[in-house]
Amino acid sequence: MAKENDKKHKGMVLVISAPSGTGKDATIEKVLKKSDNIVMSISATTRSPRALEKNGKSYYFLSVFEFKERIKNKEMLEYTKYCGDYYGTLYEPLIENINKGLDVILKIEVDGARQIRNIFKDSVHIFVLPPSLKELSKRLADRGTETQEAINERLGTAIKEMKFAKNYDYAVINKNLDACADEIYKIIQVERLRISRLNYKEEIVREVF
Repeated sequence: MAKENDKKHKGMVLVISAPSGTGKDATIEKVLKKSDNIVMSISATTRSPRALEKNGKSYYFLSVFEFKERIKNKEMLEYTKYCGDYYGTLYEPLIENINKGLDVILKIEVDGARQIRNIFKDSVHIFVLPPSLKELSKRLADRGTETQEAINERLGTAIKEMKFAKNYDYAVINKNLDACADEIYKIIQVERLRISRLNYKEEIVREVF
């Protein structure tokens, strides 16, 4: 894991979207291991936990009533309803992390991504695509967590979602987890070098810019 001790700069907001079954969770896990300056935003959801998922680590699992109360109290930065369940990003933890200089990954759907873009104009948006619809269907079936009816619903949703990939800054096709994670990490490294993200506490920047 890369050690990046200078956290004087403001962190980036990194949005990663992908159809269900594309492998985004495993890919993001590998990206997080590449740098101690990259952290994951933990989303809130009303869906039931899957096997091995833990509250406060995988998601904040809330009831529909609790979720709506968070919305009412303006504690949600963004939220959306996806396949019958609510998903959203809590405001306070995200702001705290980027102010610490940490780059924060938000794993969210296309509607949430649009909301984030409206709030954070310089956020970096990455869409992860499956190699093909046939492969996506296979990956969903291999999970063994849903009925064929649910799989078909997710495939229909996936097709609609992928049409929004053109609105993102980058698209990465997940043929191989390691290669996909490497490409996403390269994107993050390049984005850190943008002129608009220069650390104004550096001497040369103060002197020239």
